[in-house]
Amino acid sequence: MVARLQRRAAMGRRLHVLRILTCSKSAQRKSVIMEALLYIYKLKLKLEAIKRELANLVAIKREYLSLMKQLQLPKKEVKVEKAEQGLLVRVTCEKGGDKLVSILEVFEEMGLVILNARVSSNLYFAMEAIVVADQEQHALHVKSITQAVTKAIERQ
Repeated sequence: MVARLQRRAAMGRRLHVLRILTCSKSAQRKSVIMEALLYIYKLKLKLEAIKRELANLVAIKREYLSLMKQLQLPKKEVKVEKAEQGLLVRVTCEKGGDKLVSILEVFEEMGLVILNARVSSNLYFAMEAIVVADQEQHALHVKSITQAVTKAIERQ
């Protein structure tokens, strides 16, 4: 007799927990169990939707990363062109190290003065500068400046 009462009390506690989880207002055991099964089914559907959304986000991330790899600039690129006032030096390379300091040291060693410069190092290092010879005796050679700046970048 006591065991039967204990089982009945345990079943009542379980039904009470199911009623709370499913927000059921019913007092009948059968309808509480049906509502619990429906609740579990809805949870499964929500879980599947979340899994699909996660798979879509992973695919978008993968596509974004592949596009970023395609857009990456070459490891190093140095272009020197003649401009109105002197030479236009354009440098693009990977970010890191003291590249700007090295390039400025090269300009100083070659006797070049910077008239105007722009530097960016958000995703990669980029510099654009207009340089002229410090004195008339220093000749501006495109090839020698290109080689010197390239060596300065490689030292880093």
